[in-house]
Amino acid sequence: MSADPVGRETVRAAAARSRSPSRRGMRRFVLAAALAVAGCAVAPPDAERVQLPDIAKFSEHAPGATLPPGWQPWAFAGLKKPTEYQLVDDAGRTVVRAISHASASGLAYPIRVDTATFPYLHWHWKVQGLIDGADNARPQTEDSPARVIVAFDGDPATLPFGEKLFFQQFKLFTRTELPYATLMYIWAKRQPVGAVIPNAHTSRIKMVVAESGPDRTGGWHEVVRNVREDYRRAFGEEPPPIKSIAIMTDSDNTGESAHAYYGDITFLRSPAERRGP
Repeated sequence: MSADPVGRETVRAAAARSRSPSRRGMRRFVLAAALAVAGCAVAPPDAERVQLPDIAKFSEHAPGATLPPGWQPWAFAGLKKPTEYQLVDDAGRTVVRAISHASASGLAYPIRVDTATFPYLHWHWKVQGLIDGADNARPQTEDSPARVIVAFDGDPATLPFGEKLFFQQFKLFTRTELPYATLMYIWAKRQPVGAVIPNAHTSRIKMVVAESGPDRTGGWHEVVRNVREDYRRAFGEEPPPIKSIAIMTDSDNTGESAHAYYGDITFLRSPAERRGP
């Protein structure tokens, strides 16, 4: 990040407040928002990033513990029990199975994407059931059985003062940097498809409901999202380049369990390019 625009003592005081009991909401957010940091935390230098249009496909690998090249596990460094991820066979196709028991962690894939060329994100997922106590509009119950997360590159120094201060608090607390902006596509329990759910602590993370409710649980479903339009709608600005994609199944806030499957994830020029599950 650039030089401290608010002064070292101000940042130290803010960090101290974030550790106090009155800032428990901040600590909960830091743990949850680390999901958005997954790509940033594991991303190699730009020269090593995989180029479009391919993200390493789960379906092209044998079932087992070994992940496709480029996909990297990301956990909360001892603060949260990790979710279990494994390549498994589902009706003759290799997919990722995620099992969460009061846990939270993800898999991230660093990649450089210009949404002006590849605006559409395409994937298949399956959720065995919803999380009974989850409500994504409430930080203390903000869990989801399935998430596909898109992190964007950019310069946090261009953000308003309050956001820059928060980014510095986050970095002091976690020793890593928050992405400039993050869209989390979630399977929600209560909110309708298409809803944009703000974060309680920063305007730079938004959840977009890609699926909702129990009616479609138990089966595979295709999702196509126009990331470029979703970003404009969520943030009111033109999207910068994408820096990573991630998946996550989490039930740490509610203490419940979740079981989901993820198929291949692909960026497309148009929905007509999509393939079957």
